[in-house]
Amino acid sequence: MAYSINSFPGRVINIKGDAHLYFGGTAYLGLQTDAEFQEMFIKNVKRYGTNYGASRKSNVQVDIFDKAEAYLADLVGCPKALTLSSGYLAGQLISQTFRNKKHPLFYAPNTHAALYQTETKTYTTFTALNIAVREQLSTAKQSEPPVVFLDAIDFSGCNHPDFEALRTLPLGELILVVDDSHGIGIVGENGGGVYKTLRALQPKELVVCCSLGKGFAIQAGAIFATQRRIDLLKATAFFGGASPASPAAMATLLDAHDLYAKKRRLLRENIDYFTKGLVHKKKFHFMPDHPAFTFSDVQLSEYLEAHHIVVTNFAYPDEDSQIMSRIVLSAAHEKKDIDHLLNCINVLPKI
Repeated sequence: MAYSINSFPGRVINIKGDAHLYFGGTAYLGLQTDAEFQEMFIKNVKRYGTNYGASRKSNVQVDIFDKAEAYLADLVGCPKALTLSSGYLAGQLISQTFRNKKHPLFYAPNTHAALYQTETKTYTTFTALNIAVREQLSTAKQSEPPVVFLDAIDFSGCNHPDFEALRTLPLGELILVVDDSHGIGIVGENGGGVYKTLRALQPKELVVCCSLGKGFAIQAGAIFATQRRIDLLKATAFFGGASPASPAAMATLLDAHDLYAKKRRLLRENIDYFTKGLVHKKKFHFMPDHPAFTFSDVQLSEYLEAHHIVVTNFAYPDEDSQIMSRIVLSAAHEKKDIDHLLNCINVLPKI
């Protein structure tokens, strides 16, 4: 069931006059409604304005973009970073660039639509993907290496944290493009995401893209790659013709460094608290360092709603897709919220 509300959905939402705990969405650090974070953002809006509609290639350039990109590259552990106005735009820029260069493109299971350009075959298993990639390498005469697209966190447990299936591919001959929207800011050292883990697998080339809205609570996207790749992306009409992210958001990204670390610690505590208290762990797909707990029991969402708990539960990314049901913890949740959630789940019959 869809609900219409008139404010940002924090830890509590009001539905028809009744308060419900909200365990959904992607505001993992709970910063969108955090007073300290909002004050930082408001201060930066007063300095940089509410929007910046000019091209990054303009003859007048705001230096906060370069500063934010240097910060992100250092955080992730990559040579260079590039920011855009959204994670979707970042994915589309990469996808379009490789398609125009006539690379053979392959999509791993559960790859996000942000990395598509047209109707594309997504392999349902890594075994099928592995066979197809190796056949391409052994039979085709190509000047450009194949590109494999995937999501770092696809909520099936197939990729992050161990990437066991990915390791079976001939990575040394492939360009790997990875969407880390649900990992950046949350997982990895200091919230640096999966870049270092994937770089250690030694693909021919690694490009990571992401939304900064989920882990950093700002409306922006980013790409992490080599200096050469970033220079090529910056030279495109796609990048030059698009408005950048808000400079105020970029400045807040820098100012909130310590607050991000504090909120990650709180989120880690909430994940540990919930996981240790959860009796029916087999009902869910989850990763030990991530706050999303996916389930397929359609009746569980209705049961939780009857107990004034709303979770993520809708067809994604379109109406023809399967229902995505997920309990999502955030740093804003209090122990009493999690206790109520656990009390509701733990009394259910075992599966």
